[in-house]
Amino acid sequence: MDLPKLRNLMWAEALEMMERVERLQRPFFRPGAVATWVPPMDVYETPTALVIVVALPGVPAERIETRVESGVLVVRGERPAPAVMRQAQLHRMEIPVGRFERRLELPPGRYSPARPEVRDGCLVLQLKKLP
Repeated sequence: MDLPKLRNLMWAEALEMMERVERLQRPFFRPGAVATWVPPMDVYETPTALVIVVALPGVPAERIETRVESGVLVVRGERPAPAVMRQAQLHRMEIPVGRFERRLELPPGRYSPARPEVRDGCLVLQLKKLP
């Protein structure tokens, strides 16, 4: 095999591997499963609370459920498919639709959850630390 063909082959394999890595790093998406994707989240700790921000673009507040069970915060719900999907040809879909669930083991301690808010496509949840 000559050198230009070998370079092209190596480049194609490298691109394929990068695409596989990217797919693995995307939120989990499996149509038909009970919990189909896992939204990304940020967790901040202040002296008085934990603040959790969960990226949920296009998810109405009434479709989000939050609760703490055995020291684990559970955020679950459903992102409906945009209405345009019924009439359009799909070229790319990176924002998952359907059921989602995210679990976060909380640091040791007692917490009192404040009312969750949905702002700018994110769920913002404060868990106030109790003495």
